[in-house]
Amino acid sequence: MLKIIIVEDEEFIRKGLVYTIDWLSMGCVVVADAGDGQDGLEKIISFQPDVVITDIRMPGMDGIEMIRQASEHADFVCIILTSYAEFEYAKKAIQLKVFEYLVKPVDEDKIKKTMAVLQNELGHKKQIEYMLENSRNLSNKIDLNSFIQYASTDCECVTRAIHKIQANYADRISVEQISEEFGVSARYLSRKFKEVTNHSFLDLLNWYRVQQAVKLLKTGKYRVYEISEITGFTDYKHFCAVFKRYTMMSPTAFANKKI
Repeated sequence: MLKIIIVEDEEFIRKGLVYTIDWLSMGCVVVADAGDGQDGLEKIISFQPDVVITDIRMPGMDGIEMIRQASEHADFVCIILTSYAEFEYAKKAIQLKVFEYLVKPVDEDKIKKTMAVLQNELGHKKQIEYMLENSRNLSNKIDLNSFIQYASTDCECVTRAIHKIQANYADRISVEQISEEFGVSARYLSRKFKEVTNHSFLDLLNWYRVQQAVKLLKTGKYRVYEISEITGFTDYKHFCAVFKRYTMMSPTAFANKKI
């Protein structure tokens, strides 16, 4: 459920947005509304909304300054309410965090379409953040399959590239080699891979290799240089550098801690 704050100095418009729009059907809830920028700023800081819908021209603190100050205290997406006369000004005046510009009088169908797109984008972002956060905890398995569900049909090459990492991480593989095998350009595959996973191919490959190295270190059966070779790092020093980048400690220190 997305939390929304509406900031608009014209009470008729503000109350109309709050009470006449079926926010619940869109997976949203209005947690607060404000009639000026200062009140809006205080409520954004207090309620930490996902979305702020705001006018620009308001008495006292205007919408632009409110957004700038609020961005220092909260992470939210902004939707601007504007008139035809102010539309170009609004686009030039505010660039940070603006997801959409809605022209007054606000059309409910336009709001529904905007929120549907926003729900999808924020949901994807939160899921990716959740997976990345779990991935940083090297006690857990990096589940590359979780990324595959976000690869649409035109991103089949991303799915295949992830499978390549899972099956061939111990070999010398690269995005150039795989793109040639798939019959696409390396630039295209790299761009699509980043769109789906929020990582470069090499970053996710190294991350997965380090995860496998952690498992082997925990067994106590292998020397560090042996694990370097087993997990696809042909250069021992490079393996140690990459391992430390992701775990904040050397392979030897990790093994000695017996994590």
